[in-house]
Amino acid sequence: MIRVKLPHHLRTLARVAGEIEVEVAAPITQRSVLDAVEAHYPVLLGTIRDRETKQRRSLLRFFASNEDWTHESPDAPLPEAVVNGKEPFIIIGAMAGG
Repeated sequence: MIRVKLPHHLRTLARVAGEIEVEVAAPITQRSVLDAVEAHYPVLLGTIRDRETKQRRSLLRFFASNEDWTHESPDAPLPEAVVNGKEPFIIIGAMAGG
């Protein structure tokens, strides 16, 4: 099981508290994790990634093992600590404004 931390607004939308866990088949990548999240929580379709292009929404960032994975290839394998469930894959709502 892969642990995923969602930002507050997506937790509210999905009606979950705290982390979620999703079953993901190998290889464990950003794409496979996000596919599993959207499959398990269909209300999140289009909120993390564009429905058609699957591109990340501009005000969201992805972190794994204390590293920014936002601009990594969606098909790059995630770190072992995330794969083993020791650390979560984190989705953060970026700050915007002036």
